[in-house]
Amino acid sequence: MAGRVAVCIGCDGGTALADALGTKMEVERAHCMNACARPVCLSVRQEGKAAYLFGDVDPSLVGEVEMFLGLYDAAKKGIITDARALERLRFKLIGRIPA
Repeated sequence: MAGRVAVCIGCDGGTALADALGTKMEVERAHCMNACARPVCLSVRQEGKAAYLFGDVDPSLVGEVEMFLGLYDAAKKGIITDARALERLRFKLIGRIPA
């Protein structure tokens, strides 16, 4: 999976999420992602693809994050048109930023 994952560790629970994800993938630990009203935040980006920002993410969503990364990797420009498979994670999306 080529998507770059970052987790905000500035908010409570951020380190736990980064640790949980870190057993499955490489995770960049960001000190603040300026979305403090929706802790814990997670972003995914890759050159030439749309970037995503999620909030209210906790370690119970690790499997859904993995599934998202698979869909993201397969999407030519990073645009996921059918997110139903992501279950709870799809409702945590704060925004998608164009490439």
